[in-house]
Amino acid sequence: MGGELRNLLILVVGGLAAMVIAGRSSHAQSMNPDFLTLIGKHVAGYQGWFSCPEDGSGIGWRHWFSGDRPGPHDVVVDMWPDPSELRSDELCHTGLRLRSGEPAYLYSAENSETVARHFQWMRDYGIDGVALERFASELKNPQTLSFVNRVLNNVRTGAEATRRGFFVMYDLSGTDPDMVERVSRDWNELTQSMHLTESPSYMRHRGKPLVGLWGIGVIDRPLSAQQASALITFFRNSEVPATIVGGVPAYWRTLDKDSHGEYEWAAVYRSLDVISPWTVGRFRNAEQADAFLKQQMAPDMAEAKQHTVEYIPVIFPGMSWYNGQSGKVALNEIPRECGRFYKRQATNAIGAGATMLYSAMFDEVNEGTALYKVVTSKSATPEDTRLVTLDDGDCNVPSDWYLHLAGEVTEKLRRNIR
Repeated sequence: MGGELRNLLILVVGGLAAMVIAGRSSHAQSMNPDFLTLIGKHVAGYQGWFSCPEDGSGIGWRHWFSGDRPGPHDVVVDMWPDPSELRSDELCHTGLRLRSGEPAYLYSAENSETVARHFQWMRDYGIDGVALERFASELKNPQTLSFVNRVLNNVRTGAEATRRGFFVMYDLSGTDPDMVERVSRDWNELTQSMHLTESPSYMRHRGKPLVGLWGIGVIDRPLSAQQASALITFFRNSEVPATIVGGVPAYWRTLDKDSHGEYEWAAVYRSLDVISPWTVGRFRNAEQADAFLKQQMAPDMAEAKQHTVEYIPVIFPGMSWYNGQSGKVALNEIPRECGRFYKRQATNAIGAGATMLYSAMFDEVNEGTALYKVVTSKSATPEDTRLVTLDDGDCNVPSDWYLHLAGEVTEKLRRNIR
């Protein structure tokens, strides 16, 4: 072989090898993101609030049924999770029958194997991590506190095992005058006794661990502006100071509609590190989503930037809250349109310059916003129930369709900020 040809082959082979190595490196980086920043991250909300009588928590049917002895008319979810991958020791027996005649099963977040499975799905499909909902009102009850702490430990273990991220999102709904003290005490317990933020999977931003405060300024929440300011001050100056993500009303900038109208809230909103307007239910189709982008999101992002506040948009696949509201609203109130509605929001947010995204939610079947695997047809739902299934609207999609779409959203976000 001549010297020139040999050198050419060496260059070609070397180049191919470099391309392979680069490809592997890129893939590994995508699959194993760092958790030192929210930039380029796509996270989902995680309720983790489901329990059943068989899980040992002593709580019973939490968030699945309205009573202790479930019947088809006691269901308080609008979608039915797909239990086909769960092992026998993960299944909760409901006593109900599916329309197909088979037993109807559910699960509990008390079961570490099930939560680990959820995080494996996140890894498999490309969701970077979760904001774990932690309701401030539940911290004063020893039984529910014990349950949410076990779920938190399950989340931590699942995230670490799959190299996913997580952070705590305090939900400030239904709180009382002692809320600031209770949340502050809880954060100190999580960080100083449980060493939660020392986990390699605990997400950070701006050099500090993240904490979410959801419900700040939302009009039907009792939290006052003074309480919100006190919480923000605490998290800035605590023993383990945090970067604060504020879950705020969609109309925070204009102080109307879903926001408290008092002007003092304007300063509260602009004192956050990252602002995350809650858009679930604020628009119902692609055209309204486009209008929201023009009238709210784009001006919001400009306003936030002016005050050195970062912005993480909320996107959601659709919504239905029929059973949880005792039929007061329509079933499948905001249709998913086979995924088009979700993708439109992601395209809008990324096109507007979003560098991070929050999908609502990973496991929220109560309000019908779940991304995880749910049943595709009515034959897989319990008899005599009214539930949304993925084939509604003549959609022929698999149970993991929205996990696929969430992964596509992650990749699109990454590409846009490179």
